[in-house]
Amino acid sequence: MMLIGVAGGTGSGKTTVVKKITNGVPKDSISIVSQDAYYKNNSHLTDEERKTYNFDHPDAIDWDLLESHLEELMKGNNIEMPCYSFVNSMRLKETITVKAKTVVIVEGILVLTRLAIRKLCNLKVFVDAPSDERLIRVIQRDINERDRNVKEVLKRYLETVKPMHNQFIEPSKQFADIIIPQGGSNKVAINLLIAAVLEKIK
Repeated sequence: MMLIGVAGGTGSGKTTVVKKITNGVPKDSISIVSQDAYYKNNSHLTDEERKTYNFDHPDAIDWDLLESHLEELMKGNNIEMPCYSFVNSMRLKETITVKAKTVVIVEGILVLTRLAIRKLCNLKVFVDAPSDERLIRVIQRDINERDRNVKEVLKRYLETVKPMHNQFIEPSKQFADIIIPQGGSNKVAINLLIAAVLEKIK
């Protein structure tokens, strides 16, 4: 089995890269695990506290659960991946079954900051994009998908997203085997990843 870690800043194009990889290989050969599903449950916090929660700090992730799930997949066992609501900032009761397949991709902003996960990965990828492009995507996503207004998004970007990116995410680029500039529009890099996955499947 092959585990690929895909990291990069918020709004860098990670999800687009992963989608293009999965579209380029047989669907029954690859599974996706999202770091976003493993945020700690914040049901004990007040509504106001949840609105200001720092999702970009490594302490926000339930690493023990994520790592144990990746280990299970690598052993050939299916897992029940949590579901997380960014509107309410809480873990939901529902889970999603992720099947153990030939290739597993774990994707998220902090994936390469964690030594234990880096050790599990056969291939480590960092998706890179200019800060202004990432900000535009963050604004669009948070307004359309997370029920936030522009003022809230910009406040969060300046107070948590940007400083956490500089402190944790950008430095994790050094651990990548492959760096993909221009995110999901970099056809050459994506085709190389698809070729690597297809070779593993064969």
